[in-house]
Amino acid sequence: MSPIKIMLVDDEPIIRKALKYELNGPQSTIACGINDDGEVLRRQVEVLDTFASGAQLMAALESPTPHPMPDYLLVDMEFQGEPTGGIFIADRVHQRFPDIKIAILSGRFDNPLPSEGHRHERMMEIARVVFESLHHGAQAFVSKNAAGGFSVENVLRAIECLERGERYYFNYPVMLTLKEAAELYLDSAPAGMPAIEITDIERKLLLMEAAGCTASEIADALCESDKNVQERQKELSRRLDIVNKSGARIAKAMQLSLINPNDINFLKR
Repeated sequence: MSPIKIMLVDDEPIIRKALKYELNGPQSTIACGINDDGEVLRRQVEVLDTFASGAQLMAALESPTPHPMPDYLLVDMEFQGEPTGGIFIADRVHQRFPDIKIAILSGRFDNPLPSEGHRHERMMEIARVVFESLHHGAQAFVSKNAAGGFSVENVLRAIECLERGERYYFNYPVMLTLKEAAELYLDSAPAGMPAIEITDIERKLLLMEAAGCTASEIADALCESDKNVQERQKELSRRLDIVNKSGARIAKAMQLSLINPNDINFLKR
């Protein structure tokens, strides 16, 4: 049988090296059926290449030179300082190459909770990220770690589940099930809309923006610099998955019930 072909994007050289070494080992196989004698049939996994950035990956995928295309893309979620930067690499690949199955890798949620009181907060944080991953084309969300440290078994299990026809795969990090979190958040989201939560400061910013305040006026009200307000606006636009325009932010915020039109105190000029 032909091997299952994989490409990997991670900005940490040690992770790229470890994953490539482990996945290209003889033990890295995927169960793919049973023969007439009742024996489990297995396919080998092969890492075609690894990349340190999304730009390097896209250059390889879009190269005019004929080359093997991957069946799977493994991409780190936290990328070059951006907490969910890898998700947008996944989105670009999904838009251009929809046949490639995508798994998001992350060690962000593997640490034990400091107390049971943080459980709901952790669940909602995970749920937001998982929903964002699904929204941008991922089909699996995989922990980088196991109880004893880095484990490639999480990756192999995800691929095996998707190969046998499961639509999505989530593994079980410490003290919390990603699937549980995702289902909770998906159930609470408007149909077809990404579920978003905003802070009180972000809600105030949106209400002032809707009222007609300038960035400087918003900055004065929030006791922040103009630059900080502009960065908040960019971040809101990114999470809302829209162009960075005031009208688009306000419209999307209302559509998702993040702000109530009755709370807007329009400025009189």
